[in-house]
Amino acid sequence: MRHRIPPGTAHRVVAPVRTDPDGVGGPTRRQASGPEWRRSSHGLYVPSDVELTPAQRVLEAGYLVPRCGAVTGWGSLHWQGATWFTGTRADGTLVDVDIAVPAHRIRTQAGFHMTGDRFDPAEAVSLDGIWVAWPVPAAFFAMRYAPSVTEAALVLAMAAFDDLVSVEEMTAHALDHPAYTGVPRCRDALPRAVENCWSPQEFRMLTWWEDAGFPSPLANRPVFDLAGRHIGTPDLIDPVAGVIGQYDGGVHLVGDAPRADAVRDAAFEHHGLEQVTARAGDLGGRFVSDLRSAYARAAARPQSDRTWTTELPGWWVPTFTVEQRRALSAADRERWLGYRAA
Repeated sequence: MRHRIPPGTAHRVVAPVRTDPDGVGGPTRRQASGPEWRRSSHGLYVPSDVELTPAQRVLEAGYLVPRCGAVTGWGSLHWQGATWFTGTRADGTLVDVDIAVPAHRIRTQAGFHMTGDRFDPAEAVSLDGIWVAWPVPAAFFAMRYAPSVTEAALVLAMAAFDDLVSVEEMTAHALDHPAYTGVPRCRDALPRAVENCWSPQEFRMLTWWEDAGFPSPLANRPVFDLAGRHIGTPDLIDPVAGVIGQYDGGVHLVGDAPRADAVRDAAFEHHGLEQVTARAGDLGGRFVSDLRSAYARAAARPQSDRTWTTELPGWWVPTFTVEQRRALSAADRERWLGYRAA
């Protein structure tokens, strides 16, 4: 399979160094034990003022990896440009960087997890100085060890956001590796994965929608008036019922966003769409209750109110799938995808 990997990605990281008796290539042993240096792993150090960003954590783990292994899971995906893989849980705690390598080859250290998982070195690439698993096996690992089927599907959806992995590629990979630990979880997640969700919050909103028993909505599908003018692109839409779902996070509360959202919502209402909104901190209960009400209102609307369509006009370029987005030129990517909120 062909994968898009950003060449020469600038990670803004600081490489760990070993101690140097002369203090030239690294700190002396005495300096290394002082406040100006931090030990990144056994025998390696970075200046203590280096911020421990997700990329820095991945780099420090990557410096431990021999050729027979690779950084995998979220760390590999982050290193290869995946927006939503930061190694941080919802409560702010950090997730260890997973290293696929025989456990006896590296000593266990805080912040790094030696998977002990089967791994094919042919599925790794040296990128910007460290060995990382290709996107598909990296996401495959993260899906297999996800805490639930829903979270496994979220892994694939967010890897697809940056066009690193498609559902088709993951399906084929799972079929080719049937005996790996956790494969049933990965397989069970495949039908729930989508390729056009733009944030984890949108994906969770989609799962609430489906779990409430309503038809699966389309994610980020543009809506037009009957003359082919773009009205807006809701986060989710049921194109049969005429119900849309929006997620309003913190970014919607600053600057001109509230006014723009109000204009957008009024346009949707004017053209006969019923809207329900999920907000930061929503655990799904209120959203589902509002969704039921929106479906009831939509059912009561006369057909004449429906002055919208999801049929694409001839000038619109579809970007709903990984395959469609990978086929875009650099200029078209900027034109058609540059507005996606990250």
